Formats: sequence, C-alpha cells, structure tokens
Amino acid sequence: MALRVYSTLTREEQPFETEERGKVRMYLCGPTVYKPSHIGHMVGPVIFDTVKRYLTYLGYQVIWVVNITDVDDKLIVRARELGTTVKDLSERMTLDYVECLKKLGVTGIDHMPRATEHIPEMIEMMRRLIDKGYAYAAGGDVYFDVTHDPDYGKLCNRDPEQLEAGARIEVSEKKRNPGDFALWKGAKPGEPAWESPWGPGRPGWHIECSAMSMKLLGETLDIHGGGLDLQFPHHENELAQSESYTDKPFSRYWMHNGLLKMGGVKSSGSLGNVVNVVDLLRKFHPETVRFLLLGTHYRSPIEYSDDRLEEVERSLDSFYRLFERFQRITKKDFYALKPPTTRKNFESGGITSELLIDVQRLWEAFLAHMDSDFNTGGAIGVLFELLKVLNRFADTKQLEADKGSETDLKAFERGVLVLKELSQILGLFLTPVPTKQAGQDQLVQGLMQLLIDLRAEARKAKNFALGDQIRKRLAELGVTLEDRPGGTGWRLG
Repeated sequence: MALRVYSTLTREEQPFETEERGKVRMYLCGPTVYKPSHIGHMVGPVIFDTVKRYLTYLGYQVIWVVNITDVDDKLIVRARELGTTVKDLSERMTLDYVECLKKLGVTGIDHMPRATEHIPEMIEMMRRLIDKGYAYAAGGDVYFDVTHDPDYGKLCNRDPEQLEAGARIEVSEKKRNPGDFALWKGAKPGEPAWESPWGPGRPGWHIECSAMSMKLLGETLDIHGGGLDLQFPHHENELAQSESYTDKPFSRYWMHNGLLKMGGVKSSGSLGNVVNVVDLLRKFHPETVRFLLLGTHYRSPIEYSDDRLEEVERSLDSFYRLFERFQRITKKDFYALKPPTTRKNFESGGITSELLIDVQRLWEAFLAHMDSDFNTGGAIGVLFELLKVLNRFADTKQLEADKGSETDLKAFERGVLVLKELSQILGLFLTPVPTKQAGQDQLVQGLMQLLIDLRAEARKAKNFALGDQIRKRLAELGVTLEDRPGGTGWRLG
C-alpha cells in the first residue's frame, strides 16, 4: 500500500506525490512566544516530528521548518505587563519552547526562523501584492483585499461572507471591506517598529509565515501543517496572499491536527485551562506524554487528564518489562539494537518460525496504518498486539528457563528487533527510561534481596503463610514481586 494523505483543501485522502521527486518540504506554524510553553504547544510538533520520521523511513529527504512569531500584539501586551522588552520576553520564551521540544523527542526540525529576521522579505511580498492589485496601503497600514481573490475561502469551503460571520475579524475604518486583513500595521507609540515604504510599523501575523516558508522551502510546499484552530483565519489568509503573490499552488497537502481537550473543552491560554510543559514533566516522563499525543489519529481531538496519563504510564510499563525480559533471555540490551532505518521487504533472517509469521503480519499492519494518513493511533494498537505475541511466545517456549531451542531464541530476538524498528518510527523507546526501581540506593537493594531470600526460605520450609505475608505486605507498600524461572525480581508499582 502506498502512502495516502488527507488534505483539508480537497477533503479527501490522496496518493502522496511531492513537488520534487524524493524530497519533502514541510512547514508547521509555530508559537507566538509570549508565555511558557504548555502541552497544547507540543501537539503539532510531536505529530509532525513523527510524520517526518515516517517519511524518512520511506526514503524521502525531508526539510522541516517551524517558525517562531516573535513580534505580535500578545507579545507587546505581555511585555508591558512584565515590565520588560518584547525582544527579551520572546528570547526567553523561545528558549523554553526549544527545551520542551527537546525533552519530548522532537528532533527533526531543520530550521526555526524568527519573524523579525525576515522583515525585508515580507515588505517585498507586500510591494508585489499591491502592484498586482491584491493589496492596498491605507494610513500607514497595508491590507489584503479579499474581494480581489476569487478563491478566497476555499480552504474552509466557505464564502467570505460566511467566514466574516463566523469569526472575530479585526475592525478598522481604514479597510475597504470588513474581511480584509492586515499585512502591515503602522507603529503605535512604544511598539517595536521597522521602516517600510508605508512608514514605520510591523508585519501582520499571516504574512510572516508566507514569507518565511517561501524563503526556506520555495513557492510550493509539499505539506503545510498546524492546529485545526489555525485553519481560519491564519491558513486561509496565508493561502490567499501566497497564491496571489506567486500564481502557484501554495501547498500540495494541508494537514490540520486535532486539538488538546481537558474535560471536553479545548485547552488554550485564553481559557486558562493549560498545563505548562515544565510542570507536567515534573510528574510524568516525556515518553509518557509523547505516547499520549500519538495515541489517536492526528486529526482527532486528544483528551488530556492526569488519569489518562497514568493509564498510559501503566501501558508503557508493559513494554519496559518486555525489554527487561529480553535482556534476561538474550543478555542483550534492547536499546542497543540496530534495526533498519528505511523501509525494505520483511526479512525473517533465514529463520523458520510461526512467531515470525505473526510478526510479519503485524509489521505489515503497522505500516498499513501509517500509510493511511499517518494513523499513529492504529499503529500503536499494533505495537500492543506485537507485545502480546512476543510475551506469549516467550512463555510458551519457556525461554527464561532456557528450555527453548536455538531457533526459538533467534525468532524471539528477531521479533523484538521488529518492535524496535516500528517503535522508533514513532520516536518511542529510543533511550532507557528510568524506572521507579532505578536509582534506589544500595541499602534498599540489599533489604529487598533479604526479604526475597526470607520468602524463598519460608516457602522451601513450606511456611506458605509467611511467604504470602511477605508478598502481601510488600504489595501494600507498592512493591510487586515477580517470580521468574531464574529467580524472583521486584519492582515498584
């Protein structure tokens, strides 16, 4: 099955075809950096980081750009509230954003341009739009005239009057039409300003993304991404001004991710129902958060809660136990495995085993989900199936008791390698996650071994009541004993 991608513009899945063979130019709208990053800011980057990982796995060369809006009304207001400058505030919040991305494993961004670094390109775009009759200057401002663009509204599939009725549109007496949007805003006292043919001022929000994306990726993008809340007015206006400027399609595929919700309500700074990433990561490991964000299809809303994250944490723990089991059986580190990084035909490694028949079936199912518009939710479901298959095989063949054949051992090892191959596409299980047991000091380890030995002696003496009491009391303290063929182990939780 070849990759198919849903585009908001066409409202259907289409075969994925790029502007230049073998190369993908991808742009994602980044944040306005006026407050610390919250979990909603991470949804798009985690999703599109995974999109890039999969496209790279398919053999594409991907260039991914995420912009930083470092001049905007919100920044100006917030800087005044804090008694600082827009530049100082934007720099601090950009550092916070970049650090949060790094913690969540978003490593694929190639360029992160800042709006203030590309003012000349924006001014040049405005000049040409005015010359072509799509824009006009008015009292120090510049506006895009939506009535001169016959396609305006096509991304939202609505005519301009419907769009005006359904959205908050900035009011100005300088506009020719209520739906016209600002490309340039004349400076007010105390605001950051740059010189332009229309007087000192600053760019509007929409022109920033058009100028930066075209500067770094060319006039036609392959993928333009962003949250569903950006479809109008931001992306509709981006599309209109860009295609009016170039007379070319602006993006081959428009991908809009669903929004994060808390209790069924959209999470947003304006509503105040946000959780800052820094605070969240004090409670949950970044891998848990990433797993949650990828657990549904990217176009679906994501339900967020601490309870949901705790469920995810418990689910992930079953994978971590398999990795520990793999090391006990093979004496090899799961995290050191080197699976294929590009898609090839499934290889059994010359091993004949019923296990690998199941593994190949699940490998194909995983890739079929990813080929169907990057369905990470379905792909994660397959990972859980693969986890069960591998554990069942290890139990049936009694691999921990060294009762399996050499072929069984090789088949198990090959199956775990496939799990690593697929999970790395999602940016999961790349580095060891400290377990709750890890980091305990030598005294705790020694005391636990003492209790395990006492329980073993009690059972050997057929004092099962004492053995059961030790297990029960430890469970009340949150310690789980695991009886394995090679001995008893323990873990917290």
